[in-house]
Amino acid sequence: MSIPYLLILFRFLLAPVILTISYLMEEKGTALILVLMCLGLFSDIFDGIIARKMKIDTEKMRRLDSQTDLVFWLSIAWSCYVIYPGLIEQNFIGIISLLIMEALCYTISLLKFKKETCTHAFVSKLWGLTLLATFSSILGFAYGGWMLKSCIVIGIISQLDVILIMLILPKWTHDIPSFYHAILIRKGIQFKKSTYLNSRSSS
Repeated sequence: MSIPYLLILFRFLLAPVILTISYLMEEKGTALILVLMCLGLFSDIFDGIIARKMKIDTEKMRRLDSQTDLVFWLSIAWSCYVIYPGLIEQNFIGIISLLIMEALCYTISLLKFKKETCTHAFVSKLWGLTLLATFSSILGFAYGGWMLKSCIVIGIISQLDVILIMLILPKWTHDIPSFYHAILIRKGIQFKKSTYLNSRSSS
């Protein structure tokens, strides 16, 4: 198994470890979860970089990477709820709306293309950064506040972007920077993916 796949597997295996720590250690495990979150983030960055260097950055790997990211971040989100349920419940409606939007993205993609989403869009990258900041705030300082609210808003915007991409694309493809680029694809107008891909961190 190549290094990029090992890094993806590592990130996937972190999910049950994080959940176990949150249930067994609760607040005492927040520092450890933060460390594991950072390790998972680094694995996400380097699996893409190494895969491109090895020229094995295939559709299969991109899809596996994307679904592993979902499992990894959901495990951290759930650990936040287990440890600080009050902070999450204060934003219950927003979080439920976000989860519904996420499910809608997958539903549309599966119904239309028989494949899950794998867009790695610009706004999704921004949302990934806000997730990192928000989870660090919750686990490190027991604070959600405006940061969590901002994360929810950006997350919903990100999901809207993905939904538009799925609706606009004539056929399934991966690595679409935005719904605008999906329009270009639908019109048969080519654009350079290389700059975007080289700047992304496999998020």
